[in-house]
Order: sequence, then structure tokens, then C-alpha cells
Amino acid sequence: MNDKLKIKLSIADRVYPLSIKPEQEEGLRKAAKSIEGVIKQFEQSYAVRDKQDVLAMCALQFAAKLEQQSINSDKEIEWSKEKLVELENKIDLHLSERS
Repeated sequence: MNDKLKIKLSIADRVYPLSIKPEQEEGLRKAAKSIEGVIKQFEQSYAVRDKQDVLAMCALQFAAKLEQQSINSDKEIEWSKEKLVELENKIDLHLSERS
């Protein structure tokens, strides 16, 4: 039994046939649509005609966004750790005062 779904995605005027798990379809279609939107934006804003350049800039934009999210997440985790340490110190102080 083959549980793969065959779809075709169009990116930068090319069609890419894929065999995917059904649960991946929505995410892949949204990603392709997002890529197409960024490509259109670059082509209009910078009058770039070479698809290779547009795709490289598109990839850079998506990668930069992921990296920034990772940096922000790391900062949030560090902030949370600091707050937990502060809370633990307050609890320890309170418990030691009761003894």
C-alpha cells in the first residue's frame, strides 16, 4: 500500500512533481505560494530578470528569517532561565527565613 500523494508545485515558472505524505501537502503548497510571492516582489522591486538571482535572494530572505527566529528564540530561552533562577533564589530566601 502506497500512502504517498503525487502533487505538482510551480516555482519560478517550473513545475516540480513530488511524492509526499498527505499531511505534508498543505505546508508545501503554502511554502510554494510564499516563494512565488517573494519572487514576484523581487522582480517588481529590483527589475531582476534572471530567475537564478531571484531564487538566490529568495533563499537568502527565508534563511535569514529562520536564523533571526532562532536567535530570538535563544534570547527568550536565556531570559526565561534567568527569571527561573531569580524565582528559585526568592523561594530559597523565603524558605530559609521561615526556618
